[in-house]
Amino acid sequence: MNRPIFKPAAFGLLVALLGGCTQLPSVGPDYQPPSLAMPSQWTAPPVAEPARELARWWRQLADPVLDGLIDEALAGSLDLRLAQSRLRQARAARAQAVSGFFPTLSASTAGQRSKAAQAVSAVPERTIYDAGFDASWEIDLFGGTRRAVEAATADQAAMAASLDNVRVSLVAEVAQNYVELRSYRRRLQIARDNLASQSETLQITDWRYQAGLTDGSDVEQARTNREQTRAGIPDLEVGLTAAGHRLAVLLGRQPGALPGELARVAPLPAVPASLGAGIPADVLRQRPDLITAERTLAAETARVGQKLAARFPSLSLGGSFGWQAYSLGALGGSDTVLRALSGTLAATLFDGGKLRSAVDIQSAVQEQALISYEASVLSALEEVENGLTAYAASRERVAARQAAATAARSAAALSRDLYQAGLADFQKVLETERTRLTAEDNLATAEATVLSSLIKLYKALGGGWEAPAMAQQFEEGKQS
Repeated sequence: MNRPIFKPAAFGLLVALLGGCTQLPSVGPDYQPPSLAMPSQWTAPPVAEPARELARWWRQLADPVLDGLIDEALAGSLDLRLAQSRLRQARAARAQAVSGFFPTLSASTAGQRSKAAQAVSAVPERTIYDAGFDASWEIDLFGGTRRAVEAATADQAAMAASLDNVRVSLVAEVAQNYVELRSYRRRLQIARDNLASQSETLQITDWRYQAGLTDGSDVEQARTNREQTRAGIPDLEVGLTAAGHRLAVLLGRQPGALPGELARVAPLPAVPASLGAGIPADVLRQRPDLITAERTLAAETARVGQKLAARFPSLSLGGSFGWQAYSLGALGGSDTVLRALSGTLAATLFDGGKLRSAVDIQSAVQEQALISYEASVLSALEEVENGLTAYAASRERVAARQAAATAARSAAALSRDLYQAGLADFQKVLETERTRLTAEDNLATAEATVLSSLIKLYKALGGGWEAPAMAQQFEEGKQS
């Protein structure tokens, strides 16, 4: 009877030695997060309050309709589903990288019938049956597999942050198009109200002409004024339709399939009395696109070590265990056992600089990732600074246009009364009506601009995602 090759003590020693390989240092640079000099405060108009909770910033606008639209978008957005699929792909890629730590085991069975010459063998025809297991294991001596897992883990975290970045953009875009839709509907109402008022002015002018109190030029001027107002309405309707279609698509609906509550005129969401933007350093942890860039840098750094490990020798172990016999019934007997154990140490002696160039290429890719991260941070700071400035300026603009609109309404009403009483020139009526329409439209636009500036600022600050959620995904990725 054949004696077994593997003895328990020897096998245990082998496992201990192989386990110790995982504790060896990995070649290549160890990743260190880049240290960037951040300003201590914003140069834009100061913000008195500290940073508020940004995960659900739209709740501060106190608009239940907007809340419902954002909830629906987060549940039905195709862009979000695409980002979720990419995250699943990254998780699978990490699991594939982790599999490099383990041996590969396969099983096989075979039957072979051969016919030999009678002068060679007394048994000219026979069938040989084989059954057994084969195992192979590449030992991670220099950390190539460890660096691959490190890179895949960073890629997974980057995809998780990318998913959160899609949420940030989606929430901001839904809110932006909602504000545009409300603004266009309000501006349409203003234009139609002014059209009705100008139609009344035309009628009054026509009555005065019929009574011989004025000439026909006043009538034509009044008609021109009304038709100019009418001509601006289709452009507003086009803008309203486009905002509605875009909003429906963001919700995962067909264009035009919007909730019924959006079909009526309603006030714009309330602007918060104050805003807390925090300090510039907060942007690094709040903006998921910066987290994506930083994790991408970590992945590319790990891949430098992975490429470098390919230049060092590799150790592979192989083994097989099985049975071979001339009949199926004989398989499994001690006399039919086959065993083999092999080890291979291989190294590339000359490749014309191919592996060295691969390391150089990856080092350049790592450098590009670092530059991209630094550029992303500067762009993020710029966006916040511009957002703070635009938001402060838009609030001042609204206050001025509110006063202008109030004065324009009073002037238009007064000039119309005076003209009807024969105490004012008709040209004055036309001027004040045009001024009123412009002032009211400018006010509606300015109020929408305040909200648009606020939405852009919240997006620049990285609002619209849950930080603990991404951290949990990252931890799950490291443990899987």
